[in-house]
Amino acid sequence: MSPQTPARTAQVQRETSESSIDLSIDLDGTGTSDIETGVPFYDHMLTAFAKHSLTDLTVRANGDVDIDVHHTVEDTGIVLGQAIRQALGDKRGISRYGDALVPLDEALAQAVVDISGRPFLVHSGEPAGFEYHLIGGHFTGSMVRHVFEAITFNAGLTVHVTVLGGRDPHHIAEAEFKAFARAFRQAKALDPLVSGIPSTKGAL
Repeated sequence: MSPQTPARTAQVQRETSESSIDLSIDLDGTGTSDIETGVPFYDHMLTAFAKHSLTDLTVRANGDVDIDVHHTVEDTGIVLGQAIRQALGDKRGISRYGDALVPLDEALAQAVVDISGRPFLVHSGEPAGFEYHLIGGHFTGSMVRHVFEAITFNAGLTVHVTVLGGRDPHHIAEAEFKAFARAFRQAKALDPLVSGIPSTKGAL
């Protein structure tokens, strides 16, 4: 990042009767993270996202996980999406598009990201019953889609995530998060060949 480029960082806080989230992000980081959501498998997934997208991410979340992890997981996704949108700024000079195909042992996932300003998620391919599986004994498989929905709609991204194969729910979920991270890494990257905003409309 050149000295003339504004820092692509954001800090967002959100508090409801169900959760309290404090999140900071640096899109031009090295992939360092410090994440505590009270949901261990989610911490693992967000750590993988930060590492493989080269995004520095700090998350402190407290929620009613004694009832269910749903509120804390979804609310953290909402805040992450808001922070991404804020940190991207006017999107000047970005590559805009990214895609990745990521394996994890027997699992294989593909993600395509367009930093379009138009929220849209297409999510498919998870095997039947995946949504009911408790990964790590506490993270329901259905939450994977909820997270991508929360990020996509609050960040203003068009995202396609497709599971192409897999048997182990942990591997499937992790491959999805890593594929999304790698695709997002490409899309957010500053491209020296791009002049201005990469859209014929002049805005994203």
